[in-house]
Amino acid sequence: MDSLNTLIGPDVEALLNERRYDQLRNALIEIEPADLADLIGSLDEASAAVTFRLLPRDLAAATFSHFDTDQQEGLIARLGTERLAVLINEIEPDDRTALLEEMPAEVANRLIALLTPAERSITQTILNYPEETVGRLMTPDYVRVRRDQTIADAMQHIRRYGRDAETVNVIYVVDEHGRLIDDLKIRQFLLGDPEQTVDSIMDENFVALRVSDDREEAVRLIERYDRVALPVVDSRDRLVGIVTADDVADVAEEETTEDIQKMSGMEALDAPYLDSAFGLMVRKRAGWLCVLFVGQMFTATAMGYFEGAIEKAVFLALFLPLIISSGGNAGSQATSLVIRAMALGEVQLRDWWSVLSRELAAGLSLGLLLGAIGLLRVLLWPGGRAVYGDNFVPLGLTLAISTLGVVTFGTFAGSMLPFVLRRLGFDPAAASAPFVATLVDVTGVMIYFTAAAYLLRVG
Repeated sequence: MDSLNTLIGPDVEALLNERRYDQLRNALIEIEPADLADLIGSLDEASAAVTFRLLPRDLAAATFSHFDTDQQEGLIARLGTERLAVLINEIEPDDRTALLEEMPAEVANRLIALLTPAERSITQTILNYPEETVGRLMTPDYVRVRRDQTIADAMQHIRRYGRDAETVNVIYVVDEHGRLIDDLKIRQFLLGDPEQTVDSIMDENFVALRVSDDREEAVRLIERYDRVALPVVDSRDRLVGIVTADDVADVAEEETTEDIQKMSGMEALDAPYLDSAFGLMVRKRAGWLCVLFVGQMFTATAMGYFEGAIEKAVFLALFLPLIISSGGNAGSQATSLVIRAMALGEVQLRDWWSVLSRELAAGLSLGLLLGAIGLLRVLLWPGGRAVYGDNFVPLGLTLAISTLGVVTFGTFAGSMLPFVLRRLGFDPAAASAPFVATLVDVTGVMIYFTAAAYLLRVG
């Protein structure tokens, strides 16, 4: 980190201008890849390309994976074919797959053509798996041993092949057909009797993913079992790769971002905010806004139906925003809680009745609390009789009962809509807070003025 603090952009430019490449290279190799990516990314394209060429091949590959898509594409355009071939073959298979997915087709085809036959076969195999599946996320760089090997032989095998593995914290045991039969921590080999076989330290108790599993399943299992990596098997239980915690962390961030964007009432963006095309961003936001706008028209229609009540008691309109916003806020809270619980696997479809019972009780409790505050607001307000007339007590009761009803309905709707959407095969995150609020607005108007019609006789 000291090198990073002292070697800022202008210093790099000075060293490049003075052609002190050895000094610059020695400073660069002391910096972590993620920090190097930030440093090189702060330079102009020409200086960034020259600086990047100074990095050793392994450090260059690690640093390249930390660049955003535009920076990667810029470097690819400036690197010579020979250096580019070395780089693309050195990148980890899972990172390389992610890179090729983001590149334009002509650039991706050019990069694939630079791969060695072995690396090209690995890459094409991974790319053949459907998007959003574990197959696209995995890496084939792992260490596996046989159960009939001695621990001494297994350790020699690990030393030989572990250098190129994504991780050696976990070693995988396969049978003669390549089927996964166990995963063992490296310390079990280090502490085991060298003369004993691998079979002696096995318990055949392991967790594995399938190549066809959704990426979110990898996130869930790694978090649940607190693993640094999980094995991936095919339909015949043959070990084909592993998924590591760092890859899962990226997926978790992407999935959380998508859910947050959907819950805010828009389609999820496919790229970072500043990298998203303006027209695409508008289209992603316009669809839901149009739906919500049409929904709000029903609120206006409902208010028109109660126009006579408003004319007889104009003060009713003063409290309308208070009523419907309370219901919308309660509904938004409920839908956010349920959607997040679904995403974490805490709540399943079969739990709908338990959630409904809890949320109805919560809605009634919150409605009583807010209704009491509203009632006190009217009864204790200085000059309440002068402002609201002789009906200020019935008005307070109308406000309290309406708040109770709207908050309870909002909580009910907000908690159950995600279940309905999941049951129909849609993404529960689409039950966005704005959508729930719009639904509650229409209902809130009807509840409020119906209560006023009975208690204030203004219907």
